[in-house]
Amino acid sequence: MRIGYFLSSEEYTPAELIAQAKAAQKAGFQALWISDHYHPWVDAQGQSPFVWSTIGALSQVCTLPVTTAVTCPTIRIHPAVVAQAAATSAVLHEGRFRLGVGSGEALNEQILGDDWPEADVRLEMLEEAVAVMRELWQGGVVSHRGPHYTVRNARLYTLPDKPPPVYVSAFGPKAVELAGRIGDGYVSTMPDGDLVKAFRENGGGDKPAQAGFKAAYADSAEEGARIAFEKWPNAAVPGELSQILPTPKHFEQASQLATQEKVAEAFVCGNDAGEHLEMIDRYAQAGFDEIYVANTGPHWQGLMDLYESSVLPKLRR
Repeated sequence: MRIGYFLSSEEYTPAELIAQAKAAQKAGFQALWISDHYHPWVDAQGQSPFVWSTIGALSQVCTLPVTTAVTCPTIRIHPAVVAQAAATSAVLHEGRFRLGVGSGEALNEQILGDDWPEADVRLEMLEEAVAVMRELWQGGVVSHRGPHYTVRNARLYTLPDKPPPVYVSAFGPKAVELAGRIGDGYVSTMPDGDLVKAFRENGGGDKPAQAGFKAAYADSAEEGARIAFEKWPNAAVPGELSQILPTPKHFEQASQLATQEKVAEAFVCGNDAGEHLEMIDRYAQAGFDEIYVANTGPHWQGLMDLYESSVLPKLRR
């Protein structure tokens, strides 16, 4: 089992993300996730740097594998352009880059005024986008005319020795079926063993399954819960709302129905190493091979120190 650190682009500046990546490698984390957003979920999070710039910078400061968690290659950025960004990232990271993809959220994808398709159409678009990217990664000139995308005389000149693996995010039955069928791996944020099983039974086999959870490191669980509620009230927004709400203001309005106690249920709050180990075990028992923890709030170095001294050594044993 691999334990990684999740770089939250919604909450930290590019410089802070780079510092966290360096600290994560020093602490003994084995890999990195990084989120790909145009907007934060709510204004309190306060950041949203362009992920591809950050990924390039990461290649110069650490040697940990990097996965986007996740990129939507369908509306905001054409898959032919995402293919170029991912290929360059794989070259910079010397083959340690993995492209995590998903069907996206209106929060990020509607900024150009495009319609927001229903879920089934978004999955069709994702499948076609992945096929376009994989064809471009083979080299040579590509022309493609499909139901959703057109590519004309495109060629990627900067390519890694091997195409970057594509890991597919999925939470519902149709998406999990797609992930198993086309993905080189699976991405989730829920410790749901049934989803992992469905991925494996639909073609995923023994391919890697990744998942992540959030923490709010602080001197006490109460202070951690306060930080979590301040920065991530959207963690309590239920169902498909996370896919269809279009702006941070809408998420703030929906989050008014949340309570601090409800948000804290989705986090590991405070500084108890045992609670982190229990959360990691929940994901391990669900069948995940790689588990990533994200910090929220200002005390991320405390989380690094906790994992270096009290969490990662116990997992190694």
